[in-house]
Amino acid sequence: MQGNNQLQNINLAPNGIDIENGVLRSYPPSKPGVYIFKDASGHVIYVGKAKNLKKRVLSYFRAGADASQKTASMINRARGLDYILTATENEAFILESSLIKGYMPRYNVILRDDKQYPCIRLDLNETYPRLNIVRRIKKDGAVYFGPFSSSHSVRESIRLIDRIFPLRKCKTGTLRKRIRPCLNFQMGRCLGPCSNKVPLSAYMEIVAQVRLFLEGRNRELLRKLERDMRRLSDMEDYEGAARIRDRIIALKKTVERQHVVSASLEDLDVIGIAFREDIYQLVIQFIRKGYLTGSRNYSFKNTSSSSSEVMESFLKQYYSKSIFLPKKILISEDIEDPDSIAEWISGMSGKKVSIIRPVRGEKVRMIDMAVSNAEDALLRTEEKTEEDIINMTRSTLGLEKMPAKIECMDISNLQGGMAVGTVASFIDGKPNKDGYRNYRIRGVEGINDYEMMSELVIRHLKVSEPPDLLVLDGGKGHLLTVTKAIKEVVDCKKMNVISIAKADRKKGETSDKIFIKGRKNPLVLRSDHPVLLLLMRIRDEAHRRAISYHRKLRDETMKRSLLDLIPGIGTSRKRNLLNRFGDIDSISRAKPEELALVKGISLPLAQSIASFFLMETRKNSDKME
Repeated sequence: MQGNNQLQNINLAPNGIDIENGVLRSYPPSKPGVYIFKDASGHVIYVGKAKNLKKRVLSYFRAGADASQKTASMINRARGLDYILTATENEAFILESSLIKGYMPRYNVILRDDKQYPCIRLDLNETYPRLNIVRRIKKDGAVYFGPFSSSHSVRESIRLIDRIFPLRKCKTGTLRKRIRPCLNFQMGRCLGPCSNKVPLSAYMEIVAQVRLFLEGRNRELLRKLERDMRRLSDMEDYEGAARIRDRIIALKKTVERQHVVSASLEDLDVIGIAFREDIYQLVIQFIRKGYLTGSRNYSFKNTSSSSSEVMESFLKQYYSKSIFLPKKILISEDIEDPDSIAEWISGMSGKKVSIIRPVRGEKVRMIDMAVSNAEDALLRTEEKTEEDIINMTRSTLGLEKMPAKIECMDISNLQGGMAVGTVASFIDGKPNKDGYRNYRIRGVEGINDYEMMSELVIRHLKVSEPPDLLVLDGGKGHLLTVTKAIKEVVDCKKMNVISIAKADRKKGETSDKIFIKGRKNPLVLRSDHPVLLLLMRIRDEAHRRAISYHRKLRDETMKRSLLDLIPGIGTSRKRNLLNRFGDIDSISRAKPEELALVKGISLPLAQSIASFFLMETRKNSDKME
């Protein structure tokens, strides 16, 4: 266990007390500190902190018949007690957290998700500040926004900001001077301070707008932008006014999509808990400036602790990390000493933090929402067998027969060149490697995914037994085209066909779509639905195999390529050409200007390539004559 520099003033010499037949041989003093129960082998089985060690430790031995199952089991196993005195209760919190992380005692509720949440960092110490994503908050003078519930949500926020606010996008902290600005400047997404004389005041005005946006003060930001637009319009700077107008329109669309949870527009963490038997499900929802920005789920299994103990353990372990701390934390369960924990958290954050279990008003509604999400997550934690999921697939998709055998088909091609198709086969929810197949697409020219998929399905069904459920990697068009094409091969009534398409993040979709014959709109299941996860797993397996097969064929083509005969074309340039054009025929028909767009191909080399293929064409013509 690594030491903590915050513990240097604490007496770390343990004081051993024997426990015989459930009886303490002596008592710790009535002072703040940490107590440590050990078993007969000397292993730490439980760590706790107390304002009054003697009172707290004796409570375990006086509980008698009222003791919880966990407490009774722990005391029955305990053979020794160590304690460490601390100067204050705050120091006891710090030491308890360190010991739990170091020993991972079996009777403590352990928060095992030790991942750092992604945050957005804005370094105001830079001359021209920029945004970047970090997972650890430091006291470095920068401004941090978050935490965000996932890396996807933080990237979406960055993408939105990039479209609206022209901050620089450079990867390096130090601004490097360039002769010409990058593509972001050409697209109007960066002021280009790397190559243009951008007034620092104008740039910092954009930075101020970004801060308002990230702090959730969108209405204040909109009012400010509207004033600036009117001011520029009065000055007859219509181009500048139009840029701000576009920014206002984009912001209003964002505000419309946000969900107001708290009318007081404050920062809150709302924690709800649900349990069943020995499983506790806890959900923390992040509310920033009144808006629900995300949530996180935690599951605690095989614990006989009470809801209150789980909640207290979560608070102490979760908030011991360097993460954003709101002013108020709402909890759904009473805990033993909320004021002490709040005081400890306040000491770490440098501002007053309150822990509240609301009993009335708006905050009760927020707690109910968190608890409801915890209950829903708890239902989804039930472990399901493959048989359960296959049954669920039948009912969810409305199939007449059980889909014991499921096959998925996928196409891989590069601009129509060297197209391949693959089949992944699953039986009873498990991969059936013997049923996997690879095909070269030969009857379709150019880029036509629908016809390629039809060829693949027809050729496969002519030589293989039809599956109970055929899954296509694609959208509604793939489903309609293939359904028509396979009528000549199998009885469509005896085989179910569906397609699955990835979510369009740009449209705000969060879950893949399932298209079913005869249904107008796609079936959209929640992202963690067992049926969707099964279909995605099969689809991803087919996609993985298609990509691997396509790469293998390309590598074989590279080894025996005409490109090897051209001076100046090595392995890297050959790969880049094939990645861009797909095959030799396409490269041979390309103009020098098109070839020069490929990485590593200069215009003189492109002209040499074109000349080489022109000579090859003439040679072939002479042979034919």
